[in-house]
Formats: sequence, structure tokens, C-alpha cells
Amino acid sequence: MQAGNAHYRREADLPHTVAVFPLEGALLLPGSRLPLNIFEPRYLQMVDHAIGSDRLIGLIQPSLDGAQRNDGQPELCEVGCFGRITSLTETGDGRYLIALQGVCRFRLADELAVKTPFRQCRVTPFLADLDDSGAVSGSIDRPALLKVFRAYLQANDLQADWEGVNRADDTMLVNALSMMAPYGPAEKQALLEAPDLRTRAETLIAITEIALARDNDDFGSSLQ
Repeated sequence: MQAGNAHYRREADLPHTVAVFPLEGALLLPGSRLPLNIFEPRYLQMVDHAIGSDRLIGLIQPSLDGAQRNDGQPELCEVGCFGRITSLTETGDGRYLIALQGVCRFRLADELAVKTPFRQCRVTPFLADLDDSGAVSGSIDRPALLKVFRAYLQANDLQADWEGVNRADDTMLVNALSMMAPYGPAEKQALLEAPDLRTRAETLIAITEIALARDNDDFGSSLQ
């Protein structure tokens, strides 16, 4: 896996501990890019810390059940994703605009007792994610995915760059649609934790079909 100027090929290329950024509803997948607006002082320090070391942070969602620690901080989901900071812009008003490129997912092992204002965790990487050779053509039901994507766009009066969609390989298509989809934290976590690309595509299709069916039911109810 290449992210920016760095190559991640084996476990030794990744840290065993990482500063984590809990962000509800956010999804970062290996090989994908996520822009972020950083403004809280503790997370500005987190970015400074990452830039001064390996440029990696762990993007992870707060626990889906709303559980909190004794200090009021949210518990965390079990799975997150390493992101390498590949660009950083200072805004002049105290914010950072950064771009994270996904490297590989990780499973949370335990949280460290640290003095930094940002949280740090010991993690176990999903090493299979480091193989960026791409999915084998035909490994997903691409026609079904495009069909439900087109239906979702039509239902919401949205447009897409179909030329770009048709050029995208399976991995890029599935991951880009997963990250852009306007679904909730539980759905985003399910897409993150999907064991492989085929399962992620099937999960995305199922979630979108449920959303379309719900929208149709709501429309029908409004006419009664």
C-alpha cells in the first residue's frame, strides 16, 4: 500500500500505537482519501504530533451504543483505519485543513494512559489491507451496484459523473461510494468492517435498497 511518499508492505512498517481521532459518521477506507477540517486544540496537537513522527493517525468512530468512560469520553468502536496525512494547510484562523489517505484498518487492542490531550491506543493492523493489487475483475456484482446507485441518484435528484464512474476500477468504485454515501454511523461501521470488497459491495447495495424502500414508504404514507 502506498500513501503519499510512504510505502506500507508489512507489519513492521506500521506503529503498534497510534493517536486516535474519534469522529462520528466518518469513514476512511484503505487507499481512499478523506479531507478533514481540524479546529479543536487537542486535535490540532494530535496533527502536530503526527507530522512530527510518522504522519499517521487512527480514524475511528465513537461506540455506536453511546457508552462513555468514567471521564466522560466516548468509548470507541473496535475497528478503525490508519490514515496518513498527505497534505496540510494552515488557514490563518487557527485551523488545519488536512487530507488523510487510508492505509489499512486496525482492531483496537487497548487504550493507553497518556498525558497528551488526545487519546492513544494500541492496535492490531489488518495486514491483508496492505495488498493494494486491487480486486479481481468481476469479484463484485458491478451491474447491481450501478443499478442501485443510479436509482438512489434519481430518487434524490442528484447527478453523477458517469464517465468517471465507468472508468473506476471495482475497488475505487466501491470504496468511493461507501465513503460518499450519506448513511449513519452504524451503516458506515458495517461498511468499514466488511471483510472483503465483495462483502462491502453487497452491504452497500443492501443498505441503499433499504434506504430506497424506506423513502418509497414515506412517500406513500404522505399521500394517504
